[in-house]
Amino acid sequence: MSRHIGWLGIVRLGLVQTALGAIIVLTTSTLNRVMVVELALPAMIPGALVGIHHVVQLLRPRLGYGSDVGGRRTPWIIGGMAVLALGGFGAAVATAVMESNVTLGVILGAIAFTAIGLGAGAAGTSLLVLLAKRVEPKRRGAAATTAWVMMIVGFIITAGIGGKLLDPFSLERLMLVSGVVSLLAFTLALAAVWGVEGEHAAAIEEEQRPSFRTALAQVWDEPVARGFTLFVFISMLSYSLQDLILEPFAGAIFGLTPGQSTMLSGLQHGGVLCGMLLVGFLSGRFGTLRQWTIGGCLASALALLALASGGIVGAEWPLRANVFLLGAANGAFAVSAIGSMMNLAGAGRASREGVRMGLWGAAQAIAFAIGGFMGTVAADAARALLDSQIHAYAVVFAGEALLFIYSARLAARFIVAAEAGEADKTPTTGELLAQAANQG
Repeated sequence: MSRHIGWLGIVRLGLVQTALGAIIVLTTSTLNRVMVVELALPAMIPGALVGIHHVVQLLRPRLGYGSDVGGRRTPWIIGGMAVLALGGFGAAVATAVMESNVTLGVILGAIAFTAIGLGAGAAGTSLLVLLAKRVEPKRRGAAATTAWVMMIVGFIITAGIGGKLLDPFSLERLMLVSGVVSLLAFTLALAAVWGVEGEHAAAIEEEQRPSFRTALAQVWDEPVARGFTLFVFISMLSYSLQDLILEPFAGAIFGLTPGQSTMLSGLQHGGVLCGMLLVGFLSGRFGTLRQWTIGGCLASALALLALASGGIVGAEWPLRANVFLLGAANGAFAVSAIGSMMNLAGAGRASREGVRMGLWGAAQAIAFAIGGFMGTVAADAARALLDSQIHAYAVVFAGEALLFIYSARLAARFIVAAEAGEADKTPTTGELLAQAANQG
């Protein structure tokens, strides 16, 4: 059997992302709204529950290690989707319980969102490793695009159909819709992944099997893996810092109504999708994934600097075009960075692909968890110090741009290092950060 899978196999694995997205969108969006609006609970309750889902992602390296030891990714994808589906349904049940017993509902919700984090971490990490191992290098950018676009498709389909089925709303209907979506998503993932991996994978012999701590330490000693972890964290932090401040910026500085700022956010997401598709279509023909990653970071920085300038210029600034270009640059960077993860998963000691991918997934999840909050804190602090909303937003956007520029330098260093076969050199963390800071 051929080691590499074709487009049909890539699309089948992308359906796993569709299934994953279908469950996630109900738990992070719909349940959040129900708790705050229908149940009139403090917004911090769903915020804390979603935060649990992010924090649990710290276990991604351990989950990836488990798939490394067994040598097969399919059981971890199927098992992860099963846990995710149970967690998604459990979160809906917990929300219903909150109507009569808030304390019990929150406890059940914490358990459910822990399961959601574990399931998404196990399935998502092993899926990326399987794509990395079974997709030929020239198609990895397109494969990453396919996987993430199909996750967005899962968001859209579930939000559209599920939204209609939820009306007229009741908590019983919420549990029914959640249960059906979770069951259908798991069934789709099971059918999609079945037989794609094949039988070529081999487990690590028990006498050669390191402990998780040893395996993680071995990966962390690889300068490329360690440096790329730093790149993933800083770049994804930059990516998420703007999430909670873009719409307030548009309203406060440009006078957009809530409806108009929501449409602006939709325009940004449309740009993200276009940027992802651009990488998917062109990365195998023009430029390497490293070049697309660096270019996406730099383009994001330029778009953010333009936003900072636009706030000062005022109403004449082409805000919508600027936001669309920011989204396109973000999308191109994000999907090419994921493709680069797939390329680097096998760079270094053998049978550590799951640990590496888990390490990078954990860095990404933690960056997303703190990014939005840090953006709002930075905006508030800048307003307090500068006593000017315009200059405060300009400073925050400029700061994000600098982080993206630094991310581009990190990508240039560590992805080049992998291509040059330098994964066996092991400088200390301090040396690594010093080298990155002083490069150029």
